[in-house]
Amino acid sequence: MVTARPAVEGLPAYRPGRNPADLAREIGVDRAVKLASNEVAFPPLSAVVAAVAAAAGETNRYPDNGAVVLTAALAERYGVDPEQVATGCGAVTLCQELAQAYNDPGTSLAFAWRSFEMYPLLARVAGARAVQVPLTPGRPGGPADTHDLPALAAAIDESTRLVLVCNPNNPTGTAVRRGELVDFLDAVPADTLVVLDEAYREFVTDPDVPDGIELMRGRPNVAVLRTFSKAWGLAGLRVGYLLAEDPAVAAAVRKTHVPFSVSTLAQAAAVAALASEDEVRSRCAAVVAERERLTGALRERGLDVADSQANFVWLPVGEQAAPLAAALEARAVITRPFAGEGIRVTVGTPEEDDVFLAALDDARRDADLRG
Repeated sequence: MVTARPAVEGLPAYRPGRNPADLAREIGVDRAVKLASNEVAFPPLSAVVAAVAAAAGETNRYPDNGAVVLTAALAERYGVDPEQVATGCGAVTLCQELAQAYNDPGTSLAFAWRSFEMYPLLARVAGARAVQVPLTPGRPGGPADTHDLPALAAAIDESTRLVLVCNPNNPTGTAVRRGELVDFLDAVPADTLVVLDEAYREFVTDPDVPDGIELMRGRPNVAVLRTFSKAWGLAGLRVGYLLAEDPAVAAAVRKTHVPFSVSTLAQAAAVAALASEDEVRSRCAAVVAERERLTGALRERGLDVADSQANFVWLPVGEQAAPLAAALEARAVITRPFAGEGIRVTVGTPEEDDVFLAALDDARRDADLRG
């Protein structure tokens, strides 16, 4: 009998957010609202639709494996050399390529926990040890929801090849500020690569949350991950990118790149999206305004919601996470629960968020009655 590696046999499968059409059919309603996957609610940019349509006639050919046009556009936008850029099929694929490039069995990969749920899986696939550093309260008396950077620095040893810092953090939405992050980067040994995972950077409004690309400059052991899946609205096309101060880091990632994994359509869409940055900024501002409204509404309901710097909010409801999420699904609203910890709720349209708030009120009222 053929069996997979033990590390893979025991690997839990990644669970994407439920399909709203499936839930609607299951519970017998016309429509379900999905606030689980941090997608933006806006339709694709008009320039993206046009670019994809134009590129569709070329899909009998392989895509440009080097994504030369997209790489040049990213290099120009961020003021780096094209050799400092690597593209991938979403930022999560680049995370996997980083682990493959830098982690051998016996080495370790360090990150805060809870954070992006793929991090520990990446370590296991690479045969590396996952070093998980617990989050700390971001405000006095609050829940543990923020990176503890001094503890993360203390967890680094001679086996640590890679450190992932998700900023803003997924799923809690909190972000570490400039002074803390600078001190941390200065404390990390030169032979340990720090990757600042900034998938939600475009939604940051706190001026003291630094742009990782600024901090990367002059630090050869720092790289930055970003994605077109969130603010840029290309979740269905899968494009991410890495910027590295040391071109050798980007080169190592390109060596583990799965050939042709960024499709022709995805490359064309990303280039068109970059050329539509003003419209993207306007959309992000609308998301931020709705984030503030949703945060205020949740606080009015007595929920301890931290200020989010992403396009989602975190409800630290502890052991109520799974039952509350199930109750919301029964009311046609899909969120992302983390059992025993909390629920992540994507910022949707005002109408979608009102549906969520009404479902939340109803679920909590029903729980009180049964209690």
